[in-house]
Amino acid sequence: MFCFVDYRITREEINNLIKHKLTPIIIPKCIEVYDAIDGHVDIQLNILNKEEKTVIIQKNINKSFLTTLSSNNIKYILSEKSLGSLYPNDIGLNALITEKYFIHNINFTDKNLLESQLTKKIINVKQGYTKCSILPIKDDVFITSDKGIFNSLKDEEIDVLLIPEGDILLPPLNYGFIGGIGGMISENKLGLFGELNNYNYGDEVYKFLYKYDIEPISLKKGKLIDRGSLMVL
Repeated sequence: MFCFVDYRITREEINNLIKHKLTPIIIPKCIEVYDAIDGHVDIQLNILNKEEKTVIIQKNINKSFLTTLSSNNIKYILSEKSLGSLYPNDIGLNALITEKYFIHNINFTDKNLLESQLTKKIINVKQGYTKCSILPIKDDVFITSDKGIFNSLKDEEIDVLLIPEGDILLPPLNYGFIGGIGGMISENKLGLFGELNNYNYGDEVYKFLYKYDIEPISLKKGKLIDRGSLMVL
């Protein structure tokens, strides 16, 4: 399987991903957005269909990245709009997509992305950094620190753990988002850019994962860091 990761990922993290039989594909720097997120996967890319190995990519990504996708038999479409440095011009692709749900502030969803997801149940939320704000565990099991998202999802058949904001690195900003700290690397393993025992709310997350028999896998030692999600294809 392939996984998409921020260009600032460390050798330690890459080696651990490879140990779990994942082939990392590096997301390059995007000069159109601010430094803290300029390599974030969930800003520049989203997975449209895992079975068909299809993704959507921000339209100005460098051609060598597109060549890498094609050489690995990964199909892609391009976003309609370019990314921009100011919100909401940086959130067009930052939706949460599962087999059943499409969750985003659809006022700002890129047209090409939204049109590809019309068969899903669409849940409109106010938070434009939607994928940043949600860590998906299963198709209908999520962790979020955004109260608005939590309130929008609690009436659905979705189990959502709400945790406080903060205690996640995202230099040079004060803190990062829970959705950016990792992603599912197999059916029952959650890859994390850091260690839960170095996280203020780690106990709550441990208990929630235990309920679903999910094992947290630390890809690096130390504090959790927001790398803009770990997406596996």
